[in-house]
Amino acid sequence: MFGGGRLKLDKDLLEKVRRFAALAGYATPEEFVQHVLEREIAKFEEGGADEDEIRRRMQGLGYIS
Repeated sequence: MFGGGRLKLDKDLLEKVRRFAALAGYATPEEFVQHVLEREIAKFEEGGADEDEIRRRMQGLGYIS
């Protein structure tokens, strides 16, 4: 899954990924996740954020503690 690497997702989140991937017309949940991650990473790259700013944003979104 995910190009040979492994990611663990919470069971409820994985179910949402599967549901929204299908609704949005993606061929697979992996394709959906890849697209979403690429979009989010591009936001950080375009904003010219440094590592500390990225960490603050991620914490604010609840992705890291």
